[in-house]
Amino acid sequence: MQETAPPDGVPQDETAPLPEDGEGATNEIVVEGTYGPPKSDPLEDLNEESFRVTQAVDQALLEPIAYAYRDGLPEPIRDGVGNVIRNLSEPSNMLNYLLQGKVGKAFETLGRLAINSTVGVGGLFDVAGKSKINLPYKRNGFANTMGYYGVGPGPYMYLPVTGATTVRDLIGNTLDQALLPFVVGKPFNRSDYSAAYFVLNSLELRLTFDAEMAEIRETDDPYLVRRETYLAFRRREIAALRGKVIPIEEDRFILRSQNPDAGTPSPQSDGTPVEAPVNPEAMVITKPR
Repeated sequence: MQETAPPDGVPQDETAPLPEDGEGATNEIVVEGTYGPPKSDPLEDLNEESFRVTQAVDQALLEPIAYAYRDGLPEPIRDGVGNVIRNLSEPSNMLNYLLQGKVGKAFETLGRLAINSTVGVGGLFDVAGKSKINLPYKRNGFANTMGYYGVGPGPYMYLPVTGATTVRDLIGNTLDQALLPFVVGKPFNRSDYSAAYFVLNSLELRLTFDAEMAEIRETDDPYLVRRETYLAFRRREIAALRGKVIPIEEDRFILRSQNPDAGTPSPQSDGTPVEAPVNPEAMVITKPR
């Protein structure tokens, strides 16, 4: 890729001062002008090669396996698997809300965990998310907490197993996954549990974002798309935790949710973001020709 300077006035990381008000996110990402690998991607050549190899493996191996998993299991069973995976992440979500000083959200998450682990049969059913209880799932983690307190993302990386990440996000996600094995122990510290969790979670994510991944592959520069959507999404997610919204004129993107009629998720009164797509590949990018 040709290296050019980013446009003037574009914040280079999530720790830049954020405005108090702003327009919401949109359904497309429009890249205006040209810009090359910023300071956030010093390993661009290595990352791009890793991206190329990973995409080839995905199309040859992971995609067919994911489709077989989708077609071979009834939808209610797959939904139950997804619910269990989310339920296992609730202890990390709750702890990080506490670390961020969001006590109310921490107790809501604890309530979700208690209800779904009991009435929801170990998390198979998202009883807490139903309208009568109305405690929707909200993702959180150690990477968000670090960002909340001003830790920058560090260099962008595209790793063969992890995919798009940054140094901060890689450390945070590792801590998220280590929480239950470290605190609870068995069965969460057993290798067969870890392997099963990894496989099922990977298949669920692959199916969830199948259409968006296909759209990204059809763009002129899929690596650039993947990098910039990931970094932009994470920057906005950290800003939302602080109760901020990044206006369009302060960013190099115009973002929309997957449903253009749904409007923009706004931070809640306590500064936590409402539920939104958690994977930046749910966005597309359009580059001027």
